[in-house]
Amino acid sequence: MATDVAGNLKRVVQSLPPHVRLVAVSKFHPNEELMAAYEQGQRIFGESQEQELSRKAAELPKDIAWHFIGHLQTNKVKYIAPFIDMIEAVDSLRLLREINKQAEKCGRVIDVLLELHVAQEATKYGFTPDACREMLASGEWRKLSHIRICGLMTMASNVDNEEQIRAEMTTAWHFFDEIKSQYFAHDDAFKERSWGMSHDYPIALQCGSTMVRVGTNIFGERQY
Repeated sequence: MATDVAGNLKRVVQSLPPHVRLVAVSKFHPNEELMAAYEQGQRIFGESQEQELSRKAAELPKDIAWHFIGHLQTNKVKYIAPFIDMIEAVDSLRLLREINKQAEKCGRVIDVLLELHVAQEATKYGFTPDACREMLASGEWRKLSHIRICGLMTMASNVDNEEQIRAEMTTAWHFFDEIKSQYFAHDDAFKERSWGMSHDYPIALQCGSTMVRVGTNIFGERQY
């Protein structure tokens, strides 16, 4: 049975407050399903594989804002730098440097989010709060003129325990406030708190999220 992308998207959008943006996680889904969402007005799509993203970006409407939401290897940055709208999962200073380098080659400034590791799962990527503090305190990022740090992204533990999820997202929210006041107090671009996915975004909305990444609730299960 075909997935009702339009109906699903409408339900998700109606559940979001006006200030929260939706990233429709379209990885592993065919162009026809993305177009079904596009025709309903969705413009931000999230992908996590460089080759799939590059192909879709070439084939689909040019006003789509593509977010790279997966773990990005430095040697893949050059392939997406010409068109990516935001890289949501920057987990090292090395990756920041490479994004800056490739953005400069393209004559662009690329928006990024710093990925924060607050989950209790060791498999998650991202800066620990202390590592992020250390990276920001070093100051090198200030010299990278072809990136713009727009906020934080995190993934809560994939568990059924809502209190654990809420605690992890609240930790990220408090950390956002800490570094906003310390490093980005006068930077209007530093405003995004990207947490919440299909299974936990209602909790994220209570924990300061400004951007949710929803795939399954829109497109159904992944089509490999």
